[in-house]
Amino acid sequence: MVFWGSLVGSMFPLLLKRLGLDPATSSAPFVATLVDVTGLIIYFSVAFFVLQGTLL
Repeated sequence: MVFWGSLVGSMFPLLLKRLGLDPATSSAPFVATLVDVTGLIIYFSVAFFVLQGTLL
């Protein structure tokens, strides 16, 4: 998750600048939301894989 957050946090402002948007004002909310959502998806995917034969 730390790697993913660092990667998105460093690449997203560059993408916004290329699209002509202001990277300073719009990157923080988008990066935080994207990292949180993908973190939950990764967490529940790993949990589903680990608990697949036991409880589910």
